[in-house]
Amino acid sequence: MFFSFPIASMMFQYFVKIVPTVYVKVDGEVLRTNQFSVTRHEKIANGLIGDQGLPGVFVLYELSPMMVKLTEKHRSFTHFLTGVCAIIGGVFTVAGLIDSLIYHSTRAIQKKIELGKTT
Repeated sequence: MFFSFPIASMMFQYFVKIVPTVYVKVDGEVLRTNQFSVTRHEKIANGLIGDQGLPGVFVLYELSPMMVKLTEKHRSFTHFLTGVCAIIGGVFTVAGLIDSLIYHSTRAIQKKIELGKTT
């Protein structure tokens, strides 16, 4: 027993974007390469109806006119130390704001309790 299924013609489209890229390492070594991104579309194509496209594999590519340049740099110890101090200062500031909020909230509640305005 053989089952016959209608065979559909397919249209495969691949869109490739290419971006030239230059990596400059700390030691000055330059690496020229490309970055790629690919988008794939597929659909059933019937050659009889014009708006559905033709069956086949189509590859469309686009070269970017812009170049990406990535430069590797090491940060100094003083830069690291400054960042750590900024984080510590931010933690103390937020802790102070939370402490102030809790303190003023409890004082307001205590005043209401003393005046008998709580329900």
